[in-house]
Amino acid sequence: MDNKDYFSPSNKVYMVILAVLIILLFIHGHFIDGIVALIVYGILVVYYFVTLEVKKVEWKKFIENFSGQLDAATRNTLVNLPFPLIIIGGKGNIVWYNQNMSTVLKQEEILGKNVANVIKGLDAKTIKNSKENLFRYVKVKEKFYNVYTSVVHVSDIRNLKDEIILLYFYDMTEVKNIFDNKECVMLVEVDNLDDVVKTTEENQKPLLIAEIERTINNYAQSINAFVKKYGNNKYVLSVQDKYISEEIKKKFDILDTVREINMSNKLAVTLSVGIGRGGSTPIENESYANSAKELALGRGGDQVVIKNGDKLSFFGGKTKEVEKRTRVRARVIAHILKDLVSESSSVFIMGHRNPDADCFGAAVGLYGVLKTFKPECNIILDKPNHGIKVLLDEFNKDPDYNDVFITSEECKNLIDENSLIILVDVHNRGYVLNEELLKYTKRVVIIDHHRKSTDYIENTLFSYMETYASSTSELVTEIIQYMVEKPKIKQIEASALLAGICVDTKNFYFKTGVRTFEAASFLRRLGADTLDVRKLFSDDLNTYIKKYQIIESAKVEDGIAIAMCPGDITDTVIAAQAADELLNITGIQASFVLVKIEEDINISGRSLGDVNVQIIMEQLGGGGHMNIAGTKLSNMSMEDAVKLLKKTINENLKEGEK
Repeated sequence: MDNKDYFSPSNKVYMVILAVLIILLFIHGHFIDGIVALIVYGILVVYYFVTLEVKKVEWKKFIENFSGQLDAATRNTLVNLPFPLIIIGGKGNIVWYNQNMSTVLKQEEILGKNVANVIKGLDAKTIKNSKENLFRYVKVKEKFYNVYTSVVHVSDIRNLKDEIILLYFYDMTEVKNIFDNKECVMLVEVDNLDDVVKTTEENQKPLLIAEIERTINNYAQSINAFVKKYGNNKYVLSVQDKYISEEIKKKFDILDTVREINMSNKLAVTLSVGIGRGGSTPIENESYANSAKELALGRGGDQVVIKNGDKLSFFGGKTKEVEKRTRVRARVIAHILKDLVSESSSVFIMGHRNPDADCFGAAVGLYGVLKTFKPECNIILDKPNHGIKVLLDEFNKDPDYNDVFITSEECKNLIDENSLIILVDVHNRGYVLNEELLKYTKRVVIIDHHRKSTDYIENTLFSYMETYASSTSELVTEIIQYMVEKPKIKQIEASALLAGICVDTKNFYFKTGVRTFEAASFLRRLGADTLDVRKLFSDDLNTYIKKYQIIESAKVEDGIAIAMCPGDITDTVIAAQAADELLNITGIQASFVLVKIEEDINISGRSLGDVNVQIIMEQLGGGGHMNIAGTKLSNMSMEDAVKLLKKTINENLKEGEK
């Protein structure tokens, strides 16, 4: 570094001002004052240049000392690096940089400054805490660099203590420009167009459709995208990647814009958007976009899903699912399922881990109709939990069910490649009762009502997933009405299906639509009794005491209650019931109950609708619905789990306020 590197513009200004003042003193006859000022000025100049030389020696000594710890080849590389280099102390102060870095900074003086004030996105704490030694696309002036970092321990030099950090800058401007200009594929679908149009006045329908199309076209224009309509409610956009990055920052406000369209329609217009990016070819991006859109639709619509290779990102999805009035799909599914069952050598019905009343009710309800034309049918059930114990005890009293329930191990001896596995109330690998069984046959069917998760089971014969449905028991009840002309299922099976509906709707409080009551009415005609269902879920005194111990521990803040189960309570069912009860308290809009089971922390989330617990639980690795969701955290203490939960809640509430 030469002197001009230290001689900053501000110092130059000060020196010129002092010189002008001295000249003015001589011009106006103040010779003595002028001489004194000139002497002081000379001393300052000498001191300044002496200081510069001292600094040069110190920095040179530092580099020499640091270099002395390296071999000759490495030392030569450091001094003659062909790309920009900055060396900073442990607290981020810049202690040295090479000439290439000076060129990048356009001769800006940065010595002694904190690197965080010079280059945004870089600071010593972040660098030292990062698991990686690479920071991508860091902007310096008008260019972008990949910054490689290296933390080195050295002996004490000028308050550097025992740590310095080397920052190597590699110019990636051209690469980023190419990437930013790379085309992404965006598939947009108005997921509820038919339902919206039906609720609109006749003379307003053409105007509504035109307004939707105009809004989408304007949006495409705003992001400089090519747009093409390829269906009644479908659009494809080709857009540069840099605009997708900008939309991510804005959380894809097109979802809100479309939802605000008001042309006398009683239902809000919603979009399902799938974006494919990061593919090596346009065909690959189109494939990513298709998968992303299917996932958006499977999660209830009104959201954007981005698929970048194996990485998935979600935006939106905060509105309630709209019930579909038509039963056409249920009838089609029923006929397809009947044919598949008839073609199979055997049938196995399997649910999720720790089955609840909905999972168990859907399984026995489906078995009740399948057994009439496929005797080789079993329900896979390993360790029953408290939630279905009473129900299971009732079925064990029935001699017709002596050999119906089998374990996963028993199933391995019976299943073959022509067997059919029907998954009920589950669609993701992480929660299925025994994923290993799926390897024995490729003939798999899914019937579920949960929003589609990222680890959903692929390559199934078909998936009947309806997020609007109150429960899987409701879906199964509709299916069995079309599988045989006059279904004859037992009263206990009908009661189990009704119990599943009651549990998931919290006795018809949540997610209850017209078809929910129609299903309940059908089951009532088959002999299901609400009083019997009530008896099935009656709690003993000990359970009630535990439930209200949990409620007593609840802390309420901003309408959200968080409760922790005492150490002697290790039952997810009781925790879920406590979360339900908390919503009955005035002022509580959402509740979360944490229970420790062995080494895991299970969280049950409940909401009255203003808070989307599904999105919160998804960010913690779980899922569910807007009003009912849950997750499991491993290798974490209860206190840390509460902190993580609160942080996630706060982040989502802040995002919702924007």
